[in-house]
Amino acid sequence: MRRRRIGLKGKLALLLALLLASVLILLSSLVLVGIREDQRSRLEQTFAHQADAANLRVREAYLTGDRIAPGAFMDESGQKLAVDLGEQSGMPVTLYNADGAFAGTSLPFQPLTNVSDALAYTAKGQSAYITEGDSLLYLAPLYDADRFLGTVQFHASIAEQHAFYARIRNLFLATGAAVLAAGFLVGYLYVWRQVLVIGKLGRAAREIGLGRYLSAPPVRRNDELGELAEGIHEMSENIASSVELLTEEKQKLESAVSRLRELEQQQKQFIGNISHELKTPLTSILAYADLLEMYGDDPELLDKARAQIRQEAVRLYGLVEKTLQLASLDIYDFQTRAETVRIEPLLREAANRIRVKAESSQILLETRFEEGKVWADPDNLMHMLLNLLDNAVKYNREGGTVRLSNRTETNGEGAVRMKIEVADTGIGIPPEAQSRIFDPFYTVSNDRSRSAGGTGLGLALVRSLAEKQGGTVRLAESGPNGTRFVIDLPTVPDPADS
Repeated sequence: MRRRRIGLKGKLALLLALLLASVLILLSSLVLVGIREDQRSRLEQTFAHQADAANLRVREAYLTGDRIAPGAFMDESGQKLAVDLGEQSGMPVTLYNADGAFAGTSLPFQPLTNVSDALAYTAKGQSAYITEGDSLLYLAPLYDADRFLGTVQFHASIAEQHAFYARIRNLFLATGAAVLAAGFLVGYLYVWRQVLVIGKLGRAAREIGLGRYLSAPPVRRNDELGELAEGIHEMSENIASSVELLTEEKQKLESAVSRLRELEQQQKQFIGNISHELKTPLTSILAYADLLEMYGDDPELLDKARAQIRQEAVRLYGLVEKTLQLASLDIYDFQTRAETVRIEPLLREAANRIRVKAESSQILLETRFEEGKVWADPDNLMHMLLNLLDNAVKYNREGGTVRLSNRTETNGEGAVRMKIEVADTGIGIPPEAQSRIFDPFYTVSNDRSRSAGGTGLGLALVRSLAEKQGGTVRLAESGPNGTRFVIDLPTVPDPADS
């Protein structure tokens, strides 16, 4: 059987009730004891004052009267003195002689209370009290110099003090009960609020455990619970950040694995493409060799075979050269022979070398050059330019335009960079292929690459050469109106400018 659990609210409320009750009982007891002590002190002062006055009156009567023995004086004058002292003090008074015998009283009857023990005390010069219900008897010795004359007894009613004490006690009980109830209620509400806050913190911790992280602290307070809430929120942010980093790393790993699979697939595709590309010119060369062996005396066939064999051999040589050059960049620590290169003559040479091919394809070549110097390997830079210009001509429309230009720009870090642009008005690159055109072995489409003689190596080689020289190459834009590539290279300051 499951035991019933007392919650934090119940425990704290119970503790608060016990504390309040203890404090109220302690305070009430101290106050009531103080009231009783004050009443006793006041009565003692009153009785002491009345006893002194009685001593003066009795001494005066004894000294001014006939010189007789103290016992006889008290027997003769006791009744009259008791009446006088009663009128003087406002309280009933009874007198006893030195032997403890009754001498007189202001009361209409003789008191019946046994005061023999108290008289024994007064005979020794001490005062005594006798309490009977709401009545109090105070007995004090009477002296003439050092001679003991007798005892005076004052009758006082302490009913009023008892009633006052009872009223105060009842007031404390009623007030204490009200304060206890109110304090318990206020305390319970306060504890309930704190437990509610703790409950929110507990739920927030469970939410974090379930992977639902906090966007803000569960509670906002200027106390320790508020600090705890801030700590839970910071912990949630740290856990969320760590999980996000792990997720990103996981995504990167998955992306890397996917990329490796794509590269493997591209490599297989490349091997298939290059095998086909190698077979195509070799097949053509072998076919013409067979024709020459059969019809070697045909002049027209000789001319056609010679031209076709040369074209296929040049195509085969270019394919092998690009493959080997890209492999050397990836496998070996490729060393560039960088130097200060004047950019305008090199751009002009590249334009002149591609112009014949452009004109044969009815492509207009436009140029706009600026003077400047870059830090690069001139052979590699020429290869990059020719590759981009060849693509611009190869994938252009009939009657289109190719533009080659350069300019200098200052980047955000204050460095001056040379921007070389190759733009065309060709068929463009599909959006889904633009992020992968610099990958080795990648071709936009098999039909497009085969018809133009592409192998998916040219742009990968351009990117590798640019990065080896501290530069970059990027696809600036591509669409139905053409494509624009930008090469970015470090410049060499002109000594005159310095």
